[in-house]
Parts: sequence; C-alpha cells; structure tokens
Amino acid sequence: MAAKKKFEVEENETIDMCLDRIKKEGYMPVRRMEKPVFREVKIDGKVNYEPVAQKIVFEAVKVL
Repeated sequence: MAAKKKFEVEENETIDMCLDRIKKEGYMPVRRMEKPVFREVKIDGKVNYEPVAQKIVFEAVKVL
C-alpha cells in the first residue's frame, strides 16, 4: 500500500498553496476533511460552544 500523509492548511495559506506544497513533496491528495474549531463561551454560568474556524486537512498518497 502507498504511504499516506496528512497535510493541514496552515494559517495565512490558501487551499491552492497547500495543494502546491503537497505536489512539491511528491504526493497526490485523495481525501479532504473539514473539522470545525469551537470556542468555549460562558454565559450566566452556562457553557456554550461557538464555532470560530474551519480546519481543512488533506490526506495524500505518495506518487510513484
């Protein structure tokens, strides 16, 4: 099986820039995952979670 590696879109980096970085390292993206990032907010002693960002991670395999 081909070697897999995960690439995360960094802050101040576009998706295209991340895809170029993946290609330069000799990998090809096969899956895109998006995960929400939450912030804990306390209102009147009650804890609420608010979404503040979206983390994008690509799973890639080594190109032969």
